[in-house]
Amino acid sequence: MHWADVVAVNLARRGKKHIISTGITPSGEFHIGHLREILTGEMISRAAMDAGLDVEFIFIVDDADPLRRVYPFLDDEYHQYIGHQIGNIPAPNADGKPDHERFNNEGLNYADYFLNPFLEALRTIGVNPRIVKNLAAYRNGKFTECIKIACDNAEAIREIIERVSGRELPQQWFPWSPIDAAGSLEGVTVTGYDYPFVHFIDAQGNTGSSDITEGRGKLPWRIDWPAKWSWIGVTCEAFGKDHGASGGSYDTGKEISQLFGYDAPQPLVYEWISLKGKGAMSSSSGNTIGPMEALELVPPEILRFLIAQSKPNKAIEFDAGMNLVNLADEYERSCARNLEEELMDETLSRRRKVHLEDLVGTIRLSSIERNKKSDYSNVSFRHLALLAQTKTDDQQVWESLGLGNNKPPSKILVDRLNKMRTWINSPHFPEEMRITIINHVPQDIMENLDQDEVMVLRNLTELLSQCRWDLDSIADCIIESAKSIDKSPRIAYTVAYSCLMGSKKGPKLAPIIAELNKQDVINQFTRCLDILN
Repeated sequence: MHWADVVAVNLARRGKKHIISTGITPSGEFHIGHLREILTGEMISRAAMDAGLDVEFIFIVDDADPLRRVYPFLDDEYHQYIGHQIGNIPAPNADGKPDHERFNNEGLNYADYFLNPFLEALRTIGVNPRIVKNLAAYRNGKFTECIKIACDNAEAIREIIERVSGRELPQQWFPWSPIDAAGSLEGVTVTGYDYPFVHFIDAQGNTGSSDITEGRGKLPWRIDWPAKWSWIGVTCEAFGKDHGASGGSYDTGKEISQLFGYDAPQPLVYEWISLKGKGAMSSSSGNTIGPMEALELVPPEILRFLIAQSKPNKAIEFDAGMNLVNLADEYERSCARNLEEELMDETLSRRRKVHLEDLVGTIRLSSIERNKKSDYSNVSFRHLALLAQTKTDDQQVWESLGLGNNKPPSKILVDRLNKMRTWINSPHFPEEMRITIINHVPQDIMENLDQDEVMVLRNLTELLSQCRWDLDSIADCIIESAKSIDKSPRIAYTVAYSCLMGSKKGPKLAPIIAELNKQDVINQFTRCLDILN
């Protein structure tokens, strides 16, 4: 069974109707790491639907959270908004300054500024949850009953948090954080409570009262989370390992949820996605690759495949270079296989069968549309990268693939090529796959060739001029040009790379030459020989 199907089976034991939830605070740009949370939840939802359950998938936007600091991508003007709820402060402009004009005229707030592009990416990737915005929920009274229960049971909640988390709360801690007259949650100290009012003193010494029925404030996170489970009716939630650690917010939430008369949802703890060589992705630090940026490079199915193929408790190292090429090729190969037929083989080992069953589930959940077979192009990303770099226009690429007017390329393949060209022109394209064909003589390299290398170049030029222009014949010519004088084929590769690319190494040589015009290659080798004579 695929990991999402296992969760679905467990949910079926708990009942027929389920609300599956994920949630994120839009404090900065969303990144690939955020996709793991929401796709994990969405894949569980799909698997549960496939199992015949009545499922709703929701995405909670924690826009009632305060701005905690001035992040590197923000101007110092944001100091005035530290402690203010991010759903109620201006979005940044291109210079990182608060955009008061758009906030006042269009209502564009800080949270929505970062949320909206992410929602667009989600639609592209086939994720369409019901959006629940926390700030509006507080103001609309959704939290009111839980807020009253929390305030009425302040000491019981304090005991739960201190006992389960193992940390002591401040003496004046209270399970409701009021907003002061300036709109900030920062530096506000609760001085008393008599329903419906929580009395406080702010950082400047001003006193005030917060009517909890108006939602002008926020429950601390460890209470806010189980309160949402309660009023929304969440039965399953995916969340990061920080919340799932022993004594973490899920452990305290389980007990606090009982005070609200609700059983905690079934958890699914996932590991982080890190950026290769840079550690865990972080919106606040700017260590990110955004979903929209990634979707410009590869089809959305590939990003779904990334999440679907990895068990949630396995860390993922994301790399927009070779790892992404390998992932894309693995996806294409997997889609092209007849997995159902392979599973009918009665000689399969149990281990092999489990692997194939997992792969069937992975492919199913990689599809953009539920119950629709995943799209694939039958052309590997490696080969498409080669063609995109060696052919001057798209038509030449199609001709190389045996396509043309009578057999036009599919929309999938056209999209793949467009994304590949974007990838090649981006800083993420792996250097080991980059092909730069030169039409000038690299004199500095040519002048340093020894006699053996010059001889190999002459042999290679002559052999290629007589050879049939296909991959195997060209590979044979490269090897024979050196072996004929009892030298290592490595010399032939070095010389050929030098003449064609101005470098002593590069991607696999024979496939590159096979996609180039034969006469152009011969002419380039001849130009190089001419300066050696």
